[in-house]
Amino acid sequence: MMVCILARWQPGIGDPGWRGWATVLLYLAAMVIAWRASRATFPPATRLRERSFWMLTALILGFLAVNKQLDLQSALTALGRCMAHAQGWYGQRRLVQVAFLAGLAIAGVVFVAALLHLLRGSWPRSALPVIGLVFVCTFVLMRAAGFHHMDRILGVPLLRLRANNVLEWTGPILIMLGALRVSYQRGRPVHHHTDRVLP
Repeated sequence: MMVCILARWQPGIGDPGWRGWATVLLYLAAMVIAWRASRATFPPATRLRERSFWMLTALILGFLAVNKQLDLQSALTALGRCMAHAQGWYGQRRLVQVAFLAGLAIAGVVFVAALLHLLRGSWPRSALPVIGLVFVCTFVLMRAAGFHHMDRILGVPLLRLRANNVLEWTGPILIMLGALRVSYQRGRPVHHHTDRVLP
């Protein structure tokens, strides 16, 4: 199985062009700003949950910065194809892909529901970074699916960039904007009537 995977995927720099390294720097910048936001002064009722959210977000962004060049999702795609050939269901791979997408959709709904619960009472500060995080995760899962027609769509030129870049950069930028807003308030309590945790 490893021989099959390594025949389709090799560890190394997955995107050596300027767009690839710009994406890495964007993820790293968003990670640093998100980590700084986790040290902001939050209301006591939501402090632990908001700090946990920002630390988790920073960890996800750090992993994505590394993964951008390692391209681990391609290794996952190669694993799926090798298993399909080895187990004899390559001809029915479309059904497996549909099931995989359905699983991703369910996981996405659960993830968003968990965020809604975690960040209850703090949406004036959390809505923008949550939207950004959903953008990031959705894009990564789309690429992990490894469908050829999806790759063609993501490669369409858009404003001198590829749709791939526009979609991938949107999430980190939204997260940074939300984190900067929170960090700006660092050192002074954040008060808002919506900060109360509803029973």
